[in-house]
Amino acid sequence: MSNKIKLILPIFILLFVFSSCRKVEGPGGSVTIKGVVIERNHVGTSVFEYPAADQDVYLIYGSENTFYDDDVKTSFDGSFEFRYLQKGDYQVFSYQDNPTVASGTDEVLLELNASSNNEVITLDTIYIDKY
Repeated sequence: MSNKIKLILPIFILLFVFSSCRKVEGPGGSVTIKGVVIERNHVGTSVFEYPAADQDVYLIYGSENTFYDDDVKTSFDGSFEFRYLQKGDYQVFSYQDNPTVASGTDEVLLELNASSNNEVITLDTIYIDKY
């Protein structure tokens, strides 16, 4: 009887270990998300657009989370990049000025799905308003 337990126990342990190794959104993969942030500066009735240098861009792993998991600053040309991610759902956002809300700011949010490994996702340009 004890020989059967010695044979079956390692099989259950291996099944448990491999069933709990499901990869979820986040670091450790080969997906890249990149994009550009353009700032729209409102001066009177005129609007001037230019690359948003040194702008914070945030990344949320999954579609259900409400707090960001990673952040980067844009380069001099407004570009940013999140690298080495697992495939899955993500949300990318940056803040803009909004004088119509109490906090004075709100987010510009893009949702996306990385469906395969080694994928490079180039987002639509993120436009943020500054007043």
